[in-house]
Amino acid sequence: MIGTRVYGGALDAAGFAQPISEARGAETGKKRTMSRRAFLGRTMGAAASLACVPPAFGAWEDGFDTDNATLSTRFTDDPILSQRTLAATHEAAALYEAMATSGGWPAVPWSARLSLGTRHPQVADLRRRLAATGDLSQQMADGDVFDSYVDAAVRRAQARHGLGVDGVAGPTTQEALNVSAGVRAGQLRANVPRIGDALVSDARQVTVNVPSAGIELVEDGRVAFRHTAVVGKADRSTPLLSSAIHEVNFNPTWTVPRSIVRKDLLPIIRKDPNYLREMGMRIFDGSWNEIDPATLDFTGSEAEAYFFRQDPGSRNALGRVRINFANDHQVYLHDTPQPGLFGDASRFHSSGCVRIQNIPAFVAWLLRETPGWDERAVASAISSGDRRNVSLSRPVPVHFVYVTAWAGGTDLTANFRQDIYGLLPTRTAADG
Repeated sequence: MIGTRVYGGALDAAGFAQPISEARGAETGKKRTMSRRAFLGRTMGAAASLACVPPAFGAWEDGFDTDNATLSTRFTDDPILSQRTLAATHEAAALYEAMATSGGWPAVPWSARLSLGTRHPQVADLRRRLAATGDLSQQMADGDVFDSYVDAAVRRAQARHGLGVDGVAGPTTQEALNVSAGVRAGQLRANVPRIGDALVSDARQVTVNVPSAGIELVEDGRVAFRHTAVVGKADRSTPLLSSAIHEVNFNPTWTVPRSIVRKDLLPIIRKDPNYLREMGMRIFDGSWNEIDPATLDFTGSEAEAYFFRQDPGSRNALGRVRINFANDHQVYLHDTPQPGLFGDASRFHSSGCVRIQNIPAFVAWLLRETPGWDERAVASAISSGDRRNVSLSRPVPVHFVYVTAWAGGTDLTANFRQDIYGLLPTRTAADG
């Protein structure tokens, strides 16, 4: 899953700390593995002598996984819903609990925004903090210069925490790093049962992890592809559910849900009477007879009784594709006419539905077992602009889950996301 690995002491040719499982003995040339005891000895070396000062653990600005061309954050093909991830998360929780018991790391009263080339006393604090969790090699833990090693380590830490990956230790990154080892251990421990209770064994499945705003396409127990997403705002949360994708709509119309008509659409129309025409929207009564907007009074609640439908096109809220699965929440997966949202470090913008980046590749994977629907056919259907509904020859299970902390890989990558909907209790390793 998106994140970074726990790093050991070796450096690669570019000067980056190598993952433990990839660090090679200079003499034998064989891969080394690191025992739990060795991991603790190495990662606690920088933290064991420091007093564990509880940080001010406030909610920072919603920061979630963003693509960055200079850093690959996809280090494992283990699905988040897998026995391997479950076991790794359980073990990582124990490691963080041990770190907390041994002193963890102190919160730093950051006063500077640190970036490549900076020389500052707080860079020394940053180096020690990054080394404590293995993002920076212990060999590079000393010094007050923000060099390329620190830049790479900050990027790894940002990726593990689902923040914008830019290598700058600004307020958001600093606040994430100030969360104590005990709190992090508690987050990992709290998610162990969430992962365990949601485990599935479908041959093909789609998994949407809402807190990371990410989607996994899983085949035979491995992640085949990952897609970034936009999910529901805190006050219009994306529901957690399991269903099966059965249909793809190319160039769909969008019938606006009543809740969005009331909360969003009507207030806009009252301010801008031309909005309906500009956005290609039409109004229908209960028998689907079209109504002239000029005959309606939008100042009151009269218009709430009608249906508002947006025609296909570049302005359609669903974009070029809608993906359907049975559910009681009127939610679906779909494209978006605002692709720029995927580059935003905060990807909680929707009213509950999930918007998908790179929708053509996603749909081609879904329809792979449906005769006549290869990548070229999908691209042609999208570009044609014509409405077309395609049923999957074999429905694909879809699972919406809520996992805010997990680990993966043989080196126990620890990943953390904000509990944006407030669904998990706050606890630390000290709570037991």
